[in-house]
Amino acid sequence: MFNPLLRNLTIPLPLRTLRQYTQAVPAVDPSQPRTVQYPYFVPRNTRGNLPVYTDVRNGGTRYLVTIRNVDGNANLLAKDLSMSLFQQNSSEATRLKIEIVRSKNLIISGGHWKNDIMEWLQKKGF
Repeated sequence: MFNPLLRNLTIPLPLRTLRQYTQAVPAVDPSQPRTVQYPYFVPRNTRGNLPVYTDVRNGGTRYLVTIRNVDGNANLLAKDLSMSLFQQNSSEATRLKIEIVRSKNLIISGGHWKNDIMEWLQKKGF
């Protein structure tokens, strides 16, 4: 049924803004933690662990590491990961390949790097 009182009711839409995620990173002085802003955020899962998972395919010849549910800009996370996970021009850096799936998940191939990626994320403060 049509209600004439609800005819002029408008709902304001929220404005889209760029979200900045802050991370508490341990500083040199433990009493003064510093905060760092990244354009991406990797939330922990319900058990409190980082969402980094492994997958073995092709009969054990292909090893994939997946980072799930990245909030914010996953492209910048992939760029930061490829630039700072390993030293430039090292054999590991040349084998590292990162693919973004559905703008929320990163698939990293080229080696057994789950522990390296988890350490890297923890150093960033996630």
